[in-house]
Amino acid sequence: MKEAIIDKTTTVNIRDVDIPAPKQGQVLIRVVASGTNPKDWKLPIWSSEHIMNQGDDIAGFIEEVGEGVQKFRKGDKVAAFHEMMSPHGSYAEYAIAWEHTTFHLTDKTSFEEAATIPLAAMTAALGLYQEMKLPLPWSPAEKRTPLVVYGGATAVGAFAIKFAQLSNIHPIIAVAGKGAPFVETLISREKGDTIIDYREGDEAIRSNIKVAAQGPIHHAYDAVSEKGSYVNLGAALDAPGRVNVVLPAEEGAKIPDGISIHRTMVGSVHNPPAEGQVLGDKEFGAAFFQFIGRGLAQGWFSGHPFEVREGGLGGLEGALKDLRAGKASAVKYVVRISETEGVQ
Repeated sequence: MKEAIIDKTTTVNIRDVDIPAPKQGQVLIRVVASGTNPKDWKLPIWSSEHIMNQGDDIAGFIEEVGEGVQKFRKGDKVAAFHEMMSPHGSYAEYAIAWEHTTFHLTDKTSFEEAATIPLAAMTAALGLYQEMKLPLPWSPAEKRTPLVVYGGATAVGAFAIKFAQLSNIHPIIAVAGKGAPFVETLISREKGDTIIDYREGDEAIRSNIKVAAQGPIHHAYDAVSEKGSYVNLGAALDAPGRVNVVLPAEEGAKIPDGISIHRTMVGSVHNPPAEGQVLGDKEFGAAFFQFIGRGLAQGWFSGHPFEVREGGLGGLEGALKDLRAGKASAVKYVVRISETEGVQ
């Protein structure tokens, strides 16, 4: 089969490898479409250990199931979150995922739309619910709960807004730039939601957040985590306040007393519970992926806007380089594996 490897220069090398076999608790998926993520070009730069098939967003058909798998059988239409930093990712004809990070799709959802969901949506969900402990969609907020989402047009930020809506969390204060028109389609102005333009500068961001909150504000999800975004959020929150970031915060960042910064690590859905815990992120992920699948089937949840890059894996390098150049706004780049040269 064909598989794509990303190196530290964001060059994509397509090679021929054997089709992997699923282990106990795993499924083998024939990949129809794969989504892309910023980490796919960033990690190979950070370490030579990360020069590999970085694809983590899978949409396709079950080809084979490993021992003990109960929910899936060959031919099922599915989406899945591949275990990050493990072999056999989604930039290939076939990929491996664990049963608990795989969910069924109906004909209502295209493979391309589904390929925008797993990594970004679960990153948003973990930050909001497992880490911030905000009200879950099936037990929605009953009182005013202001939430800042920095990077509302990014996939993680947009999914955070969608989940917050399901949880009746308002006002949602979304920080965005040229993607603001897309973010406008996600928020509820009648419930106090608003959009702040980060291009107005640091002081404007901080003051506008406070004005929009109309009272104390303690929660912020930073889906960008670059160029001082979390510093501005920290300055705008009231103690005790919490900022969840998706990238490591710089050492020495000036954060006021009473405000804490925590990094959301989506890979935790593949880990067993921490010592002393009965359940952890792994069980949350298993339940929430099924929740997402139900939402897609019933029409109250949707994926992120996407752009299909031509050429299958042959178009992956251009997509990742455009991600690296910051050209993606309110869009996910997706590749169709069948369009790859040499794939039957």
